[in-house]
Amino acid sequence: MKPEENIILTRTGPGTDMGDLFRRYWLPALTVAELPHPDCTPVRLPILGERLLAFRDSSGRVGIIDEVCPHRRASLYFGRCELGGVRCAYHGWKFDADGRCLDIPSEPRDSKVKERMHIKAYPTLEQGGVIWVYMGPPEHQPAAPAFEWSLLPEANLFVSRRLQECNYFQVMEGGLDSSHLSWLHQGTMMDDPILGMGGLGKDARILEIMSADRSPHFETVESDGGLLIGARRRADNDHYYWRITQFIFPCFNIIAPFGDLSLNGQAWVPMDDENCWSWAVNYHMDKPFSEQEREYLRQGGGLHADFVPGTHQCAANASNDYLRDTELQASGKSFTGIPSFAMQDAAVQESQGRTSDRTLERLVSSDVGIVRSRRALLKLIQALQAGSTPPGVNPAAHRVRAASIITPAAKLEDVPKEALRPVAAGEGQV
Repeated sequence: MKPEENIILTRTGPGTDMGDLFRRYWLPALTVAELPHPDCTPVRLPILGERLLAFRDSSGRVGIIDEVCPHRRASLYFGRCELGGVRCAYHGWKFDADGRCLDIPSEPRDSKVKERMHIKAYPTLEQGGVIWVYMGPPEHQPAAPAFEWSLLPEANLFVSRRLQECNYFQVMEGGLDSSHLSWLHQGTMMDDPILGMGGLGKDARILEIMSADRSPHFETVESDGGLLIGARRRADNDHYYWRITQFIFPCFNIIAPFGDLSLNGQAWVPMDDENCWSWAVNYHMDKPFSEQEREYLRQGGGLHADFVPGTHQCAANASNDYLRDTELQASGKSFTGIPSFAMQDAAVQESQGRTSDRTLERLVSSDVGIVRSRRALLKLIQALQAGSTPPGVNPAAHRVRAASIITPAAKLEDVPKEALRPVAAGEGQV
């Protein structure tokens, strides 16, 4: 990769090429649970290089506005949410969810100053346990997202976001890289009952196929919303086992499930150029999660993390070597000795530095998904600059399903298309 391409793909602040692209989509901003009731404590929300504040007003409406008061630049986070807005703690200026100034207590009642005061405010919506934000040009605001998981009842979902202390792009590339599963996630892949093969049983056919072929063949195909990334393993003399991931622009991933276990989604939203929000979603189409399953996910099962209380900082992090157990690693029960999928990923992604220097990489054939996704995003930026509407903006492109399927198809483009579309509740996949 050329140095200038690495810069284009990793910088997302206002006025940057990738930042302009991100701002054309609805993005997950925070979970609904983080703003539990009207006039609750607001939430700081750094995103795409901007300091924002999320709050729920007295009517229950969510606002995402500039974090700082325009008067003396104090943070509105320390303010009080009351009577339809958030009031600055410094001098009492008050703003609503649209960014309008409702009150300047120090001004005379007949003063027109507040009518001229307006701070940045972005459209929001609540869907799938998530508060979404649109930060782009108003005239290009798309319809609401339609990812399969985002339209389900919250009882069928478990959604979380966590801080990762590196650029979003290396985290996203980790999610698109299927070739590392047989190595980084050894042990965890076998034992995890939600995301891995731990719920399949020791005699499951998929387990036999995965164990027998640890060097799958990779292919990619363009889709309406992004890319299909397929890993092919031989199932028998006449069939192949395909695991197909859906990458939907600019930052969404739907992961192939194992059997009828939980379906899984991911998203990666930049905070700034050196940190990002890593989103994880587990979902069932036709049943709620049990409290036992939820507690397992809260403690870092599946794609989720165990947090330092009251923060989005993972309990396992760089300062404690991600709680690596070297004795467990030496025993062979865990390839890394690091607990959980999420923390294993975080360790290798953050170890690349805040922003990886991709000019020093040496890629091989199993990196085809990574190479194609980079090229696709660079091409997408050029098309946007030429005035095109980016793929994945139309919610029709979200109505897709990742697939785990045994089929005679030897090429990704020949895999039955119905395997990649949402199915009715109760219809499982291989």
